[in-house]
Amino acid sequence: MNRKITAIVTLCALATATASLAGPREDVLAQYAAAAKTVSPAFAGFSAARGETLHHKKFAGGKPDTPACTSCHAADPRSAGRTPAGKAIEPVAVSVTPARYTDAAKVEKWFKRNCNDVLGRECTPLEKGDWLSYMMSR
Repeated sequence: MNRKITAIVTLCALATATASLAGPREDVLAQYAAAAKTVSPAFAGFSAARGETLHHKKFAGGKPDTPACTSCHAADPRSAGRTPAGKAIEPVAVSVTPARYTDAAKVEKWFKRNCNDVLGRECTPLEKGDWLSYMMSR
């Protein structure tokens, strides 16, 4: 009986420790994953490779001066970017700017603005999660 209790306590402690490893950035990704699963029950996870493709792809639906994410953000996410007005933008890669993507409301605000400017529409939860996964991998 004591072994069972010890095993249960140990498992609970491990589960708590593992849960505490997740941070605000992972929480944002989890929210996008839940939304992606709602949109497509076949959702199987985010892809940094798809995020990289999205980052570099040119779109025709947005503003003419911002046809791609790289119009403002550097092709290498570890480098600083620049707005069309010339304002500097900190690198979007988590490895260089570790405080990025930790505030869900701020992340969503910038996705809404930037996706509309580049794509001419809001990004899907899959696109957001893929792009964010790419930035977290850089």
